[in-house]
Amino acid sequence: MSQTTIKDLAKKLNISPSTVSRALSDHPDINVKTKKKVRALAEKLNYHPNSMAQNLKRRSSNIIGVIVPQVKHYFFAAIMGGIADITHQAGYTVMICQSNESLEREIINTKALSSQRVAGLLISVSQTTNDVAHFELLQQRGIPLVFFDRTCDGINASKVVVNDYQGAFNAVEYLIKSGYRKIAHLAGPKHMAISKKRFSGYLDALKKYNVPYDEELVVFKGLNEEDGILGFSQLIENDRHPDAVFCVTDPVAVGAFMKIKERGLKIPEQVALVGFSDNPIASLIDPPMTTVRQPAYDIGKSAASLLIEQIEHRYDAVSPKNIVLETELVIRKST
Repeated sequence: MSQTTIKDLAKKLNISPSTVSRALSDHPDINVKTKKKVRALAEKLNYHPNSMAQNLKRRSSNIIGVIVPQVKHYFFAAIMGGIADITHQAGYTVMICQSNESLEREIINTKALSSQRVAGLLISVSQTTNDVAHFELLQQRGIPLVFFDRTCDGINASKVVVNDYQGAFNAVEYLIKSGYRKIAHLAGPKHMAISKKRFSGYLDALKKYNVPYDEELVVFKGLNEEDGILGFSQLIENDRHPDAVFCVTDPVAVGAFMKIKERGLKIPEQVALVGFSDNPIASLIDPPMTTVRQPAYDIGKSAASLLIEQIEHRYDAVSPKNIVLETELVIRKST
């Protein structure tokens, strides 16, 4: 059975389709009696508006697109919780895409969401993103953007991040004060903002306490478990045996944890370990892992709120905002 259309309603009521449309949208030019007739028939025939056609007419929708690197990580799932709560309250629907840490997939995602005429986009870039042309194109089309966690320095858009520098500094300072001196850093990709800031915090903590910097104790890899495995393996292969390891993310720390255990080393007696983000697994492994807690849910809420503000004031001058949330060092038995 075909779906009832505005033309079907108009034919049965012997009025024009435009009158039906205005009656359904509660237009003041349509009298109350006609509105009641139209609504009653629409309910009887189970009429539903064609949202795609409405989107084409409005040139936008009530859909907010979200692009995340990987949905499997708790950190991004927690951010999505904050986004979903704010967008639901404001009457928006969320459409989620995963780049899977691929620039190519990220570009495909932006094109797909743009074709859906989304009202705006919330984006955390992939670790391979080194080109911003696809984001510039979205801005040229007038689509509001807000970046969260992983941002693009080359795009003039609102951003919600944590104080990556201070979080890293606090973690490494704690290790130094706990007596560790040969502190390795399993870092992220060199071009990424979060990697740069966390590496900078690591360096400045060493400098403050006059701990010599050894570049062979720093390994630049990715942000996932396999990068922690490969990173710690590289330290050992280069005959670098750190007494502590600060990792750019919790997944990297979990990979390092696996490799440390595989080599029969004791945590923290022989190697202390610190992560970044406070994924639930950090408190479940043995020994539980010290980490830097990020307010993931609040990141999502703040990013969604900024985007909705832009969407609803798109014809006003809304300057990009940069929100920085603080982190917390959570000390557990791995240090």
